[in-house]
Amino acid sequence: MTIMVINGPNLNLLGEREPNVYGGETLQSINVQLAEKAAGMGYEIEFFQSNSEGGIIDRLQEARLNCAGIILNAGAYTHYSYALRDAIAAVKIPVVEVHMSNVDSREDFRKNSVIAPVCLGSISGFGKYSYALALIALDYYLGEKNERD
Repeated sequence: MTIMVINGPNLNLLGEREPNVYGGETLQSINVQLAEKAAGMGYEIEFFQSNSEGGIIDRLQEARLNCAGIILNAGAYTHYSYALRDAIAAVKIPVVEVHMSNVDSREDFRKNSVIAPVCLGSISGFGKYSYALALIALDYYLGEKNERD
């Protein structure tokens, strides 16, 4: 099974962007670590990053055809993109919302997620480990779903 990891705007700058908030590791480094974890769990993993809302929506729609689930760090789009929210609802595969920082401890606008209601769940505040926790959650959910089917 394949899991898609989608990262939104400014996440390509991890390692240099606000290291006090996001840590010092690059997105590439985090992806390598997550790919190793996924392989150990029996998953193939694909990565995509875009600063463009349309690019993220296009990739979500493509993922519905060949992925079992999606890990999504939508960045700032989390807080206002109804188009992204509608795309998540349309793909009908589980999506876990991820944030590296604890969004509830930051600015007020970050406390509202328009995508959360259509996601399987949300994980935030664990830095790079938020991605690994999302992978574990998807694995658990997909295993439970397969038992039910």
